[in-house]
Amino acid sequence: MASPSSYRPAAGSIPTKPGVYRFRDAKGRVIYVGKAKSLRPRLSSYFQDIGNLHPRTATMVTTGASVEWTVVDTEVEALQLEYSWIKEFDPRFNVKYRDDKSYPWLAVTVGDEFPRVMVGRGAKRKGTRYFGPYSHAWAIRETVDQLLRVFPMRSCSNGVFKRSAQIGRPCLLGYIDKCAAPCVGNVSPEEHREIVDDFCDFMAGNTSAFTRRIEREMYAASEALDFEKAARLRDDLGALTKALEKQAVVLGDGTDADVIALAEDPLEVAVQIFYVRGGRIRGQRGWVADRSDDSDTAGLVQEFLLQLYGGEDDSIPREVLVPALPPDSDVMEQLLTERRGSKVAIRVPQRGDKRDLQQTVATNAAQALALHKTKRASDLTTRNRALEEIQKSLGLDEVPLRIECYDVSNLQGTEVVASMVVFEDGLARKSEYRRFVIRGVDGQNDVASMHEVITRRFKRLLDEQARSETVSTDSGPMLVDPETGRPRKFAYAPSLVVVDGGPPQVAAAQQALAELGVNDVPVCGLAKRLEEVWLPGEEDPVIMARTSEGLYLLQRIRDEAHRFAITHHRGRRSKSMVESALDDVPGLGEVRRKTLLKHFGSLKKLREADVDQIALVPGIGPRTASAIKDAVAQADATRKTAPKEPTINTATGEILED
Repeated sequence: MASPSSYRPAAGSIPTKPGVYRFRDAKGRVIYVGKAKSLRPRLSSYFQDIGNLHPRTATMVTTGASVEWTVVDTEVEALQLEYSWIKEFDPRFNVKYRDDKSYPWLAVTVGDEFPRVMVGRGAKRKGTRYFGPYSHAWAIRETVDQLLRVFPMRSCSNGVFKRSAQIGRPCLLGYIDKCAAPCVGNVSPEEHREIVDDFCDFMAGNTSAFTRRIEREMYAASEALDFEKAARLRDDLGALTKALEKQAVVLGDGTDADVIALAEDPLEVAVQIFYVRGGRIRGQRGWVADRSDDSDTAGLVQEFLLQLYGGEDDSIPREVLVPALPPDSDVMEQLLTERRGSKVAIRVPQRGDKRDLQQTVATNAAQALALHKTKRASDLTTRNRALEEIQKSLGLDEVPLRIECYDVSNLQGTEVVASMVVFEDGLARKSEYRRFVIRGVDGQNDVASMHEVITRRFKRLLDEQARSETVSTDSGPMLVDPETGRPRKFAYAPSLVVVDGGPPQVAAAQQALAELGVNDVPVCGLAKRLEEVWLPGEEDPVIMARTSEGLYLLQRIRDEAHRFAITHHRGRRSKSMVESALDDVPGLGEVRRKTLLKHFGSLKKLREADVDQIALVPGIGPRTASAIKDAVAQADATRKTAPKEPTINTATGEILED
């Protein structure tokens, strides 16, 4: 592994113009491609002290052995060259968005003499017009089947088309009027081309013109007493309506936009995109990628847009809605405008239907990331590899089949709680989760709180083991209560204890175990800021590979403990805030306070309620309801004007901003 100083460019040799740079490893392979408005400050930032770099960036520069750059005239050219090099070299440290599945396209082979409509997957081909992609192939096939009644264009394969032309008889679709049968000359190539153009216009979103035209023809045929033709047109209109119902109307202004949302964590990012054409959702697509650098949401959006639209001029919409503007949004807009041939806007929706739709896309992205994690965690081989990697990295005597993780949650020292989550064989064991209310620590002291919770948990373990020894069997102590038949809550000893935090939390947990005489349970800590694994008494952390399944499992356990602790803390905080705000309301005792809390569930909902809604609670009259409303308003005013105390990260000593 090379030192970055060994290949650092000489001072003053890096130009200050826009350009694209490539890092290569010792074998000459390109491992990272990036662009910059000014190459000198960007490249110089990679050759600072390794300790100041993000771990992923540090890994990249130490893996590299050389760096080279190409100067261009404009930032747009830099974007284009960056995309070309990423596609050519496939660098390992660039984020790569890959489909989580193969999405079907609706394709029309407009380059053929007799164009064909078909549903396909995979890469696009020249001379073919594409619509979509769509979530399900069966849904678009049903739509096409409906539309062939109105637009009877060719949909058969080349073999069927040639055979029908040879025998002079159309296939079944020609007999049931779902194909104009150009194979036997029923329509000329020009007439068939008109049908194809109408079909493409309809799929592109120009639907109202066709429905109005068919309605006019239907009424005209009815007035002319041609009821057979009117009935056929009525059925065609019904087919169009049914096809349109499959595409939800979301925007009333005929918007053409791609709506993009991200769901991310320190290791992975999921992207979802809804294709809106003519105000309707025409398709959906999703990706899940490993994060290979320290880019924020805006940087991830820029990388995604570059990869999404880098080679698809015909699919760029008029508007791209994103969760955060990319750092070079003006340059990106200029690039997309040049590729599309007309103005393209990139913006973040702030309100209205577009904002609501992006929230829906964000929900889909979060679900896709959760599903990806679930699939990854449910794979037996992957779980086994993760546990083996943890054993090897931490130097454990055996594979940690039962892992317990602890996290402390508080709000400036109030309502301090802790959580204990359990993973067995790499899977969450939610029936074993436990919550703790910290009582022996005053104020915000995560280290002392961690000491208390570890002490309480393992003291219960020792008590349970002592109780079970009196009824032990040849196979060891009983882990099931003989009276109830239920497992003893704290009778199982973990193979590994993980704490959320750095050296202070790890030292506190180790000290608590030592004070109880427990010396056979290993302890480690996972610091969220840099994903470092800390062991007791070690000056340096254990750095696990970013792609390590072991690190992924530890992160999942830590995040689950944090979620469980936050959920408990929010519930207690909401209850205490309601009770404290209502302490001075005359005539409102403990029973009616609990009834009020049960009715509304939280202080937020109570704050939003008016006097009449509060008066509907059993036992609360209009006068008391008015007093409650005044008390809540006064509590809100006091909270807003009260000075905020700084929050301190006890693991690093830094002051955290709100």
